[in-house]
Amino acid sequence: MTDKPRPQTLNQKFKTANAKPKTQNPKFETRNSMKKILVANRGEIALRIMRTIRKMGIQSVAVFSEADRNAPHVLFADEAVCLGAAASSESYLNAEKILFYCKELEVDGIHPGYGFLSENADFAQKVQEAGITFIGPGHEAMRVMGSKLAAKECVKQYNIPMVPGIDKAIDDITIAKETANQIGYPILIKASAGGGGKGMRVVESDADFEEQMQRAISEAEASFGDGSVFIEKYVKSPRHVEIQVLADNYGNTVHLFERECSIQRRHQKVVEESPSVVLTPEIRKKMGEAAVMVAKACNYTSTGTVEFLMDDELNFYFLEMNTRLQVEHPVTEMITGIDLVEEQIKIARGENLSFTQDDLTINGHSVELRVYAEDPLNDFLPSIGTLSTYKKPSGDGVRVDDGYEEGMSIPIYYDPMIAKLVTHGKDRTEAIQKMKAAIKSFKIEGLSTTLPFGTFVFEHQAFLTGKFDTHFVRTYYTPELIKEKQKANAQAAALIALKFWQQQQKVVKAVEPGTTNWKRRLA
Repeated sequence: MTDKPRPQTLNQKFKTANAKPKTQNPKFETRNSMKKILVANRGEIALRIMRTIRKMGIQSVAVFSEADRNAPHVLFADEAVCLGAAASSESYLNAEKILFYCKELEVDGIHPGYGFLSENADFAQKVQEAGITFIGPGHEAMRVMGSKLAAKECVKQYNIPMVPGIDKAIDDITIAKETANQIGYPILIKASAGGGGKGMRVVESDADFEEQMQRAISEAEASFGDGSVFIEKYVKSPRHVEIQVLADNYGNTVHLFERECSIQRRHQKVVEESPSVVLTPEIRKKMGEAAVMVAKACNYTSTGTVEFLMDDELNFYFLEMNTRLQVEHPVTEMITGIDLVEEQIKIARGENLSFTQDDLTINGHSVELRVYAEDPLNDFLPSIGTLSTYKKPSGDGVRVDDGYEEGMSIPIYYDPMIAKLVTHGKDRTEAIQKMKAAIKSFKIEGLSTTLPFGTFVFEHQAFLTGKFDTHFVRTYYTPELIKEKQKANAQAAALIALKFWQQQQKVVKAVEPGTTNWKRRLA
């Protein structure tokens, strides 16, 4: 979309979030009752959601912090409201203020995107109680799947494979040690309410157990306000494979195949692809059926992602369920042709799924690189600055989801993602070749990004052959490898420039005439 209507900024002073809510509507009035949707998010995901909202003929409302006042998602929306200061706690996490403006602007639905309030069950419940449609799962399902332990308890009756371990919170060091010895080292201590690698510790021996247990509990309490941890067998050479599910309110649930998300740094994904290079049709079918059972176990609706751990013998184990739209959802859209945001909205307004599992097929291959404002030469630390140059790639099978423009600065207050670069090809080789070309033509100056790391991954033999796991970065990557590649490229460019200069010296050139008093020149 290139058209940018002028947003109407609501300057009315925030009064109270405890105003009397509207009378709650029936769950689904009519299939066309949703006229206006507020996107409770920012950046690339807010803009991506709004594009689908506009495509469906629905009005959009943007929310923004002072730091995002002139952001593309704000300018794209039909209406926009400022939530407050730059800090998330004063803006994008201010649930009461968001609900207040929803009532003021007569909003029918809220799409939370990912991050911020997207997996906050209390917020989802308040939205429902206010008579507004939450475009996502019900708060009950969100609450169950928000706890890794509760999720395991919910799905274990369905005989879904799980990593050997203890399925309850544990804080007694003595009992925890006995459990670890029974499971056998190495083991993994994990925060029940955790995510993004926080509250997670790998323990190789009994001697290290107590210290790592205390660290995991402390980090879990600091990050999530919940120090509950549990213990699992540590799977060596693991792959992270997840299944996209979609469920309506009438019991229809399908899976949209898998995403391979094993290329990670600090337990967070950087490169994703679909389909996975290692799954056979038989394993894909089993994993898909298991994911559907997980969704049905908690009466799940909307989009969701069931995450699995896979060992080097292709045995898979249930990890958790993410109760929201995933960052990496574009690769699924590229291989299925299905707009997941559109399906979320249709489900939220009471429509049945318009397709069955048998209707879904895999078309080609898609890969994605998360372009972060991070320095891969300095342990992927954030690289905050201004996009002095920002030129996006384009072409057949190339997609860029972003929320920035040239000249904008990357705020220090939020996730440092600049864009998601996605390519699609008839097969994996073509998708990778398109990605390498797209990275090369993606021009970003003013700060460091993960683009060079992307090139490293997509050129590495382990990735090309599919023989990699979640330890790819630790096993294969060092900053020196990128530095050597950049030095070699600079030397090659210098040689090309020198050769061109030498060739130009051999070309006979006419001498430019000086000034004359000629009134006429005949040849």
